[in-house]
Amino acid sequence: MTDGNPATPPAPDAPAEPARAPSVFELPLATLRAGDPPRWLRLGWADFRRCPRIGLFYGLCFFLMGHALLAVFQAAPAWVLALSAGFLLMGPFLCLGLYDASRTLQAGQVPSLRASLLAWRPTQGTMAIFAGVLLILEMLWGRASLVVFAVSFNTMPSSGNLLAQLLDPENLGFLVTYTVVGGVFAGLIFVTSAIAIPMILDRQVDAVSAGLTSIRACLQNPGVMLLWGALITGLVVLAMLPFFLGLFVVGPVVGHATWHAYRQIVPAEA
Repeated sequence: MTDGNPATPPAPDAPAEPARAPSVFELPLATLRAGDPPRWLRLGWADFRRCPRIGLFYGLCFFLMGHALLAVFQAAPAWVLALSAGFLLMGPFLCLGLYDASRTLQAGQVPSLRASLLAWRPTQGTMAIFAGVLLILEMLWGRASLVVFAVSFNTMPSSGNLLAQLLDPENLGFLVTYTVVGGVFAGLIFVTSAIAIPMILDRQVDAVSAGLTSIRACLQNPGVMLLWGALITGLVVLAMLPFFLGLFVVGPVVGHATWHAYRQIVPAEA
């Protein structure tokens, strides 16, 4: 028996809320071990051997950068430490083609030099923003280097025996300050860009997300990433000694290895 009131219709099901994309701080990152950086280098060497022509092309670019740095050292020594950031600034962007080649090899395809040269086009806006951030850091580095020179020397050392003058024990304070300033800015550039550029290439995320993810990876694995940065620095220095010829191989191998570092740290998208 009813009470005379009309039956209340059932409430319609509420529309399902769209799944929220995880933020950059929620993206799970791998925990690394000390043996990972050497393994990345082995994988980078394997990629270099599988596409040597691409690697040697970019190696030539690194070789020319090394000689440009030498010319700067001979003409304007106060800028040499700051402009050495060109290896940290231009290096990752030149390595874009190497990242693309390694990604193509991982997909079981054959990489091409033309495709590697055009790898920046899908993310050119984001890459430009990220390059601008790194350029600002380099300009600050250059200004700080000039200030250190100006405070340490009344006049610029003569170019005739410049290196011996700079390494004179009387200039120990200058050497320590110069090295610390350079180390701080080089560290900032490395931490911000360690895996950022391959992440932009692979996931097409924005520059801020990529930079923050790179910083997170370094903070989560400080010892391993410090080892990775030291390995890169040591290899590049050794490659520069015989007239920069070692950069023909070391540059592309490190570029390929950086892709494998990113691929391990940031999980592949489903």
